[in-house]
Amino acid sequence: MAKKEAIVLYPAPWASHETSMVELGNLLLTLRPSLSVHILISTPPSESLFSAVVSSSALTFHNFPTFDLPPSTTHQDMLTRIFNILHLNVPNLRRTLLTISENYTLNAVIVDFFSTRSTLEVTADFDLRCYCFHTCAAGSLALLLYLPTLYNKFTQNFEDHRDCLIDIPGVPPIPASDMPLPLLKRDELYESFLNISTCLPQSAGIIVNTFEFMEPRAIKTMANGLCTPNSPTPPIYCIGPFIGSAAAGGGDGVADAECLKWLDSQPSKSVVFLCFGGAGLFSIEQLREIADGLERSGHRFLWVVRNPPLENQTLGINEKTDPDLNSLLPQGFLERTNERGYLVKSWAPQAAVLNHDSIGGFVTHCGWNSMLESVCAGVPMLAWPLYAEQRYNRVLMVEEMKIALPMVESEIGLVCSNEVEKRVKELMDSNEGDLIRERVVAMKNAAEVAVSEGGSSRIALSELLESWKQK
Repeated sequence: MAKKEAIVLYPAPWASHETSMVELGNLLLTLRPSLSVHILISTPPSESLFSAVVSSSALTFHNFPTFDLPPSTTHQDMLTRIFNILHLNVPNLRRTLLTISENYTLNAVIVDFFSTRSTLEVTADFDLRCYCFHTCAAGSLALLLYLPTLYNKFTQNFEDHRDCLIDIPGVPPIPASDMPLPLLKRDELYESFLNISTCLPQSAGIIVNTFEFMEPRAIKTMANGLCTPNSPTPPIYCIGPFIGSAAAGGGDGVADAECLKWLDSQPSKSVVFLCFGGAGLFSIEQLREIADGLERSGHRFLWVVRNPPLENQTLGINEKTDPDLNSLLPQGFLERTNERGYLVKSWAPQAAVLNHDSIGGFVTHCGWNSMLESVCAGVPMLAWPLYAEQRYNRVLMVEEMKIALPMVESEIGLVCSNEVEKRVKELMDSNEGDLIRERVVAMKNAAEVAVSEGGSSRIALSELLESWKQK
């Protein structure tokens, strides 16, 4: 009896990356329902991961043992932790692949781009095709592929040349200060990403959660080999957008229902939604600047407010207590804005909110999944990056895709109330805001075409599945 076909998905140990990989597994099953999808999990499964799981016996999880590592309080800590976990899990990866291959015909392994280097060595031993899943924009993939070239061009830290413009094929000139956080300084993390960059061309292909209409220049530039001048470019499969069918966030079910119920009572396209992902935290000073700006803008708003960070903490962690809004926000703010504002403590069902007819704008931290959700809902954005590659994404959103207006920080990194007021009014009231809205709606329509039968993303997905047969 012939063994059943299977594929292994290996995400990085970060909740958003794990959820994206599960959604990729769900997508593969839409074209090949007979496939057995095995997902390797390196951390205790999160609620968002379970919300992304379809009810299917073809989806199997393999939980690796957990490691006792120091907690992460900054983004740099988190990245170091990810690389450490992936390194420690190489023996577990080998054992699990061996077990799966004994019971199934294993077609390929799809790994998170964080895992590329360690996994390629293992899959080569098993004679398996290894694909990389890049969970960010095609524009950021262009940077990752071009990084070895930049390494030779720039011998100093990007953070020491903040006013310098960095030329990367396929994207607008990037201010050095807007390069992804791990690349600003030539340290151990920089070396880790450089190692990933040099390994990517060895993969059987790179999968990206984007579509041609959204990033045509970056996709074409990479396909033409301009980002890898000294090595071949592997096939690039743009198969997005795919986002979770469940709301992007958990939280209390009653609170979620109340939030959406409030939106039901608001006029169409009248509410500005502010939400900064699971790891975005603001100081009390910044929270009060946001509040003052929103109040003076005169616009309706739905704002997800989280506790400020602890000392030396810049990355969000699970909050044990709800934020005390009266102590965090300006005196009288809640009473003065009661008629046109709604505040959610800590978390909201982001996807459900964005798809509500009352939402007219989205203030976002520029995480790629949040950007895709906003595009699929046809909601224009205000780009307020916080960490990772989000400042880089802001350049793509504002200058290349033209689906957002920028929030601009002061020299000390604070977005003042005047900037919040100005940008909210600009997005909701100005001709420029109208053009952004038209562009996003056109992109939403193009996304629907891309994933439909005969669309560019659907064709790329079919080509990916067919490539497994080519040995």
